[in-house]
Amino acid sequence: MEDTTMMTVHEVSKLAGVSIRTLQYYDKIGLLHPTGYTDAGYRLYDDTDLERLQHILLFRELEFPLKDIKAILNSPDFDRSKAIEQQIELLRLKKEHIENLMNFALGIKMLGVKHMDFKAFDRSKLDEYAKQAKELYGNMPEYKEMEEKQKNRTEEDEKILADRFMLLFKEAGEMKDMNPASPEAQNLVKRIQDYITENMYTCSNKILRGLGKMYSGGGDFTKNIDEYGGEGTAIFVDNAIQIYCDNEQ
Repeated sequence: MEDTTMMTVHEVSKLAGVSIRTLQYYDKIGLLHPTGYTDAGYRLYDDTDLERLQHILLFRELEFPLKDIKAILNSPDFDRSKAIEQQIELLRLKKEHIENLMNFALGIKMLGVKHMDFKAFDRSKLDEYAKQAKELYGNMPEYKEMEEKQKNRTEEDEKILADRFMLLFKEAGEMKDMNPASPEAQNLVKRIQDYITENMYTCSNKILRGLGKMYSGGGDFTKNIDEYGGEGTAIFVDNAIQIYCDNEQ
């Protein structure tokens, strides 16, 4: 392969968004050797090198240690096509995990800390949690919308909103023995979605679906909802939400 088809370390750095120092380190530890060098000793990379770098960066996004990435890529059984499929699936799971964390944080804000069991946390830890949540989600449109709607509310206003929201789950408890696909259950889901949108942030069907799974996922959310509506209410609400979202697709 002629040099004209190759890329210098500076070009690869710019293309991939990886520092030259990182590329040099990858070479040093045997993770990514350049195919060749210029007469002046600069590293040169061909398409095969760039393909390997793509795998490295994907594995790094998935938080694989460099030594594990090296072992995977150097394995005689390494299948690039299979690796891409696995990376896609792992990235999908990571995306789903992040979305669940977002829904968890938004759900805590909606239900109100006072309604949750946070006895294990002192005030300083709660303040630190709020700070971290803002750092993680502060740039999200839902978080900004939520802050905008909350800025003129008092603590008492927030408590009243949370209490009214929980009344919807109490109502769900009264119908939890019904079919979650029934018009009554589906109407309740719509009211839950509208309540969140009106008072907190725009509750898309995607967010609503994630909230439903969070409600029935166990822990404080499930316990709190079941205390209002009776055992099985959280699962009933989740089932109704999933049906609602399926019908809206």
